[in-house]
Amino acid sequence: MNQQFNEQFVAATRQFADTAAQVNRIALENAQAVFGLQLATLEDRANAAFAFWGEAAEVRDADGLKNLLPKGAQVARETVERGVATGQEVLGRTVKANEQIGEIAKSQFEAAAKTTQANVEQATKAATEKAESFARGATKASKAK
Repeated sequence: MNQQFNEQFVAATRQFADTAAQVNRIALENAQAVFGLQLATLEDRANAAFAFWGEAAEVRDADGLKNLLPKGAQVARETVERGVATGQEVLGRTVKANEQIGEIAKSQFEAAAKTTQANVEQATKAATEKAESFARGATKASKAK
């Protein structure tokens, strides 16, 4: 009895560890991709800002400033657009990763439900057989009197 319990416990522990490893792998890959996206966006926008400020430092007259203002507005607009696009991509990747984790959890619940159902059916069958055996024995004993 103890051996059977120990084997079931070891199997459940192994299954839990494997599932946790899968979930952690998915979460880590997602975090890596999200960090990479955000870092690339930050780098791109920093380069654009420094290029703009480099041009601004070279302005010497009012006409140069007048020509620089639309470029500044363009850099600001592109920064906002890129930030929104990156945010949407990050959200999409995170939702996809969470869906994968949800599927893993769903499959684990389904497997546990099947195992539990099989154990209940086995216990019910054993109990029914015992009850029938007891009933047959009781019937024989009452006939013997």
